[in-house]
Amino acid sequence: MAEQLRLMAVHAHPDDESSKGAATMVRYLAEGVEVLVVTCTGGERGSVLNPKLDRPEIWADIAAIRRDEMDRARRILGVRQDWLGFVDSGYPEGDPLPPLPAGCFGLLPVERAAEPLVRSIREFRPHVVLTYDEDGGYPHPDHIMCHKISVRAFDVAGDPEIHPELGEPWQPLKLYYTMGFSYPKLSALHEGMLAAGLSSPFEDWLKDRDPARDKSHRITTRIVCDEYFEVRDEALRAHATQVDPDGFWFAVPLEIQRAVWPTEDYELVRSLVDSVQPEDDLFAGVRDAAEVVS
Repeated sequence: MAEQLRLMAVHAHPDDESSKGAATMVRYLAEGVEVLVVTCTGGERGSVLNPKLDRPEIWADIAAIRRDEMDRARRILGVRQDWLGFVDSGYPEGDPLPPLPAGCFGLLPVERAAEPLVRSIREFRPHVVLTYDEDGGYPHPDHIMCHKISVRAFDVAGDPEIHPELGEPWQPLKLYYTMGFSYPKLSALHEGMLAAGLSSPFEDWLKDRDPARDKSHRITTRIVCDEYFEVRDEALRAHATQVDPDGFWFAVPLEIQRAVWPTEDYELVRSLVDSVQPEDDLFAGVRDAAEVVS
């Protein structure tokens, strides 16, 4: 009998799981895959991005509120979720940039910060791991550290000589980076809005983005998951402090999204199984191999 497939998504903050790859996770859940979201920090130093909630009492209790929001999003998505327990670094702004706060996630040694993720991998035993690329998707220090510890944990979790106290070794078979807002995707959504006679929220973004720096050429894997875009959006709205329900994230009607870009996209960066690219399945090459993984 084939082993049940397992997918782990490693994210920096609560809300990241709902804005990056959420529909993919729900699709695989519907197919019987076990899914675990690992959240590195509590988002304690995040901003309140919903103007309706930008109030002193919200800021005063932001850590507890964000945990509650994560719990609601987890239930909507149907995933399991673990906290690694690190402290949010905040997003430094200014010129020069201020130093990061002492003890925050972004300042920890990578080897040490990866230890609880190694433990989580060994406990959950995922076949596939999702995380961010080397730029973190955008240069938030927690996103960059999330990338670093994910790569480190993927590479060492199967080694019995590294941290034997963290559980029985387990080697995931594939590691992917999420590839969210590529230039072709933004352009397609922009043109789809204009064709429908609607104002596009991407006009300024496209003017400011340099196509030569686009990473879409790195995409190896496109997962059709438009059936689950509504669940994705519901989970994102559960993070009420982090998104304006009348704002950018929800400006493009779902029918346009489904028509012009029905996938969530990824870059395969580590694989211990054979898989022909381009792929349309994160578990390509894994499904046969999982039958013999112990």
